[in-house]
Amino acid sequence: MKVARLARRRSEAREALAAGRITKDGRMLKPGYDVKEGDVLEIHYATKYLTVRVLHVPPRIVSPIKPAQMYEILGVRRDDPVDWIR
Repeated sequence: MKVARLARRRSEAREALAAGRITKDGRMLKPGYDVKEGDVLEIHYATKYLTVRVLHVPPRIVSPIKPAQMYEILGVRRDDPVDWIR
């Protein structure tokens, strides 16, 4: 998550995994899961769901690689906070 720049910090990615906000095939991932090329992940941020396909997983953080080269966005769904009140 951190290497692919889907999370700002490693701790943020770990918290999201522990809280079950990142899923693969409808199942929650554990913090120790090794993301592989071809994985389709659904990530729940505060007000949106992002579905991505992992294209490349570098062995470590490499600055010249752009995030667009590491994953492909398959879909984005936004939740309107007004719907939470209903």
